[in-house]
Amino acid sequence: MTGIVWALLGAAIAVVLSGIGSAVGVGRAGQASAGLLSKDPTKFGSVLLLQLLPATQGLYGFVIGFMVFIQTGIMGSAVVLTKEAGLAYFMLCLPIALVGLGSAIMQSAVAIGGINLVGKQDKQMGHAMTMAVLVEIFAIFAFIISFLGVMMIGKYFGL
Repeated sequence: MTGIVWALLGAAIAVVLSGIGSAVGVGRAGQASAGLLSKDPTKFGSVLLLQLLPATQGLYGFVIGFMVFIQTGIMGSAVVLTKEAGLAYFMLCLPIALVGLGSAIMQSAVAIGGINLVGKQDKQMGHAMTMAVLVEIFAIFAFIISFLGVMMIGKYFGL
């Protein structure tokens, strides 16, 4: 495969895997939210925030995919990529792809616990959000590695 194919495969994997994780996470948290809202619709704002949290990983993957498009010239004047440069893009897309997939699903499990907690004790929303956000930290770490790496590849390979 050529360098551009490897780079675009990395971008696709970053978007697809983190997006799948977010879709699964938001869907699962939405099911729990619907159950609580059927009993107490006044808690919509609280459960919506908890349901939304796993969506961020999909956003991180999208940003990395978009950056690869910009860096490789897909959205402008094309850049000739060596196979090594393409593989570097591919490898640097993997952190957000894999961590985004896993952390969004795990964050939904914590968010579901938080939704159940808020259903029983309304004043525990802050604790529920804190617990769910702690899972987000690992997605942020992966995003930073992918982001910095994708930004620096051009400099390293003289693009």
